[in-house]
Amino acid sequence: MDLTGKVAMVTGGARGIGRATSILLAERGAKVVVNYLSNASAAEAVAAHIQANGGEAIALQGDVRDRDQIQHLVSRVKERFDGIDIMVCNANMNFAAKPFAEMTWEEFGQKLNDEMRAAFVTTQAVIPLMIEQRSGRLIYVSSTLGKDPSPHMIAHGTAKGGLDTFAVYIAQEFGPYGITANVVAPGLVQTDATADITDKEKGMIGSFTPLGRVAEPGDVAGVISFLAGGDARFVTGTYTPVTGGLVME
Repeated sequence: MDLTGKVAMVTGGARGIGRATSILLAERGAKVVVNYLSNASAAEAVAAHIQANGGEAIALQGDVRDRDQIQHLVSRVKERFDGIDIMVCNANMNFAAKPFAEMTWEEFGQKLNDEMRAAFVTTQAVIPLMIEQRSGRLIYVSSTLGKDPSPHMIAHGTAKGGLDTFAVYIAQEFGPYGITANVVAPGLVQTDATADITDKEKGMIGSFTPLGRVAEPGDVAGVISFLAGGDARFVTGTYTPVTGGLVME
């Protein structure tokens, strides 16, 4: 899959799924913007890895919930690369994991607001460039918890359910401009964010999974890369679980 000449911005691109996606898109020819919030060293390391392997990448700080910061970031990308072809909305938003009966509205609302604000702000920032180009790929990293509930995950799952709905509205409105919008929904993935889940628990989940294991970041990155490329030019408004068959559509 050839992404030569394309410019990709990956929010939360320094770790986990974002890191794997940044590296894979670069391997396939894209110029990559590794967005990060606070972990500058990790983001710079990803960009350096890409450059050392013959690719082109820059690490840029910006809070995806802050309109002014992201507008400034997008302006810098336009100056450097003259556009954005691919936007991967992947930045992780913290949330309270607890039963609904013990949750406050502030805890619940914080996750909903952060998740949807990030999608809204980043999409609104890149859409004008994509309309001007008459093409673009918007890819939203969600979670199967938006459709398949799990204990203590109501804030996260509800927010991701909102993200799933947001994406189809974007797909409908901007399809006439050659812009696609799709959702990738991982289940459990082996990343720093899941380090508190024991190997025994991960092994149990893997045993229930038809493909026999828990996902690695590269499994998700591969689906994102497909949706970013030319082979997915007529694919929009879709929801793709990446769970090894544990969740099926």
